[in-house]
Amino acid sequence: MKKIFKKIIGSIGIVFGILGFSACGGNKDKIKIGVPNDGTNQSRAIKLLESAGLIEVDSSAGYTPELKDITKYIYNIEIVPTAANTLPSLLDDYAACVINGTYATPIGLVPSKDALIIEKQEEGEVNPYVNIIVARTADKDKEIYKKIVDAYHTPLVAEYLLKKYNEAFYPAFDYESYSSATVVEDVDGYSSSKTGKEIVKVGVCGASNEQWKAVQKVLDENGENIYIELVEFSAYNLPNEALNSGDIDLNAFQHKAYLDSEIEKEGYAISAIGDTLIAPLSLYSNKADSLEKLKNLTTKTE
Repeated sequence: MKKIFKKIIGSIGIVFGILGFSACGGNKDKIKIGVPNDGTNQSRAIKLLESAGLIEVDSSAGYTPELKDITKYIYNIEIVPTAANTLPSLLDDYAACVINGTYATPIGLVPSKDALIIEKQEEGEVNPYVNIIVARTADKDKEIYKKIVDAYHTPLVAEYLLKKYNEAFYPAFDYESYSSATVVEDVDGYSSSKTGKEIVKVGVCGASNEQWKAVQKVLDENGENIYIELVEFSAYNLPNEALNSGDIDLNAFQHKAYLDSEIEKEGYAISAIGDTLIAPLSLYSNKADSLEKLKNLTTKTE
C-alpha cells in the first residue's frame, strides 16, 4: 500500500512539474500593475517603473513617454492604465499600483513606510513635475509677489506640508530645519484679517491648500501688509484662464509640464515665479513588501 501511495505522489509531482508549478506558490504568470490613465501621470508612472527596473523606455521620449515608447518588458508584467482615484481599490486585485499621494494617504498609506519605490523628484528647472506659483508675465517681477514666494519658501511652510499631508507633498525648495510638535495645530488654528492689507487673489484647485494659511502666518509675522485670498476652482482648465484674463492675481495648482502645455495650447501670457511642492507618485503593493519580492511574483522575459 505504501508503495502504491508513493507512486501516486510521484506521478502528481511529475504532472505539476510538466505544468510549470512549484512547491512555493505555483506558476508565475504575468502580473498586472495599475497606473494612472491620464497623460501626464501615466508618463510619470512609466518612468517610475523604468527606474524600478521593470521595463526599458525609449530615451528620446524624455519625461513624457507613452506605452508605445516601452522598448522592453524586463519582467513579465502587464501595465494597466486605470482612473487614478480607483487605483487604491485595486491593490488586492493587481500585483501593484502606481498611486498619487492624494489618493494614497486617505487610506493610510505613507510613502516612506509603505511604498516599494517613490518617484525621484529633484528640485530645479529640469524637473517638469514641480508645482509652481504662476503670475501674468507682465507682472511677474512685482515686489509683492516676490514677498509671497519668499514666505512660501520658509521652514514653517515646509514642516506644515510634511506633517499636515502625511508625505503626500514634499517641499520643492531648500529650507532650514523647523522643529515644532504643534506646527499643524498652530497653523490650522491661525486666523488673519484683511483690514488695511493689499489683497492678492490666488487661484487653487482641490482641497489640499491649507498651507496657504502657513504662508499668511509668515507674512503677518514679517509685518507685510499682504492678505492672501484663495479663489477655488472646480476644474483644472479654469485657473490659468482666470489668471490670464486678470480675474485673479496668481495661481498655484499645477506643475511646470501642465503650465507649458497650457501656454502652448491657449497662448496664455503667464509665467512661473516660484516652486512650491512636489507630489510624487509611489508604487504600492498588498502582495509584496519590497521591490525584489514584487519581481519574484513573476519571471524575467529572458
